[in-house]
Amino acid sequence: MRYLHTMVRVTDIAASLRFYCGALGMKEIRRIENEKGRFTLIFLAAPEDEERALREKAPMLELTYNWDAEDYGSGRNFGHLAFVVDDIYVTCAKLQDAGVTINRPPRDGYMAFVRSPDLISIELLQKGEALPPQEPWASMSNTGSW
Repeated sequence: MRYLHTMVRVTDIAASLRFYCGALGMKEIRRIENEKGRFTLIFLAAPEDEERALREKAPMLELTYNWDAEDYGSGRNFGHLAFVVDDIYVTCAKLQDAGVTINRPPRDGYMAFVRSPDLISIELLQKGEALPPQEPWASMSNTGSW
């Protein structure tokens, strides 16, 4: 068995790509427009997985946009996506600068949570050992839920 992708439904392609590609740094690998089925599939890969995703079609995140409007709820029933990052503080600062709310700041130097425009929880984990606590993160409170 081999992991291929995780699918999340999105309601606004542009907002989702601003979040996943613009703020989070993922790369669009391929896109499928299915007129008969009335949906668009967009496959994204993390930068370190891009070559493997192109070669093996995995591991990826599949954004599914259904052309006919649907209410998907709050997104909490999904759980979360998890990414390992080189520097949790730099990543959170970049996301914050892009207008993303840091729901669970990396107070411990190891873990943070944000949410996508469709309220999918995204867990960010520090690669290797936790970084030493650092302000403003160490004293920052949680915002909302994740």
